[in-house]
Amino acid sequence: MGQVAITLKVMPESPEVDIGRLKEDIRNSVDVKEIREEPIGFGLVALKVLIVLQDSTGGTDMIEKLISEISGVASVNTEDVTLL
Repeated sequence: MGQVAITLKVMPESPEVDIGRLKEDIRNSVDVKEIREEPIGFGLVALKVLIVLQDSTGGTDMIEKLISEISGVASVNTEDVTLL
């Protein structure tokens, strides 16, 4: 089995959410390869989270659930899944 790169878009609850703290909490929840900030507007910043897993691990539901349970997260959406 190969590896899968998963890109998630994480939306904070509001512009007041501490993005640095949110990044740290995400890194503590899942094994992250990269987190990028994407300005949305009106001070709101989304996070693009890149995670690489073994193909045999399964779908993205478990990862989305873990991240969505973090304080300050409004939503988590899978944007891309690519076999490496």
